[in-house]
Amino acid sequence: MQDIKQLRKRIDEVDEQILQSLSERAEICRCIGQVKERSGLPVQDFPRENTVYAHIREKAAELGLAPSHVEAVYRQIVRMCSAIQDSERKRSETKLEN
Repeated sequence: MQDIKQLRKRIDEVDEQILQSLSERAEICRCIGQVKERSGLPVQDFPRENTVYAHIREKAAELGLAPSHVEAVYRQIVRMCSAIQDSERKRSETKLEN
């Protein structure tokens, strides 16, 4: 049986992977935000968000996780990514004004 220190070390490693994945997701969202801005599309895309949440709930259930809890986490992630896109758009608009 592993001791608690070893298990916590594994959690720390998984947390690092999660953070790396969040960083990668944020960068992709920045790129998507640029495409949306050039195309005149709004930051929020509710149909896409609903598709993401449905997929996440399904995958969570397959993995034995509580779908509602995982969806809550993903809602925060989507909120973070929308804020990044919004911030980038405002920064771009400020540059155009100057």
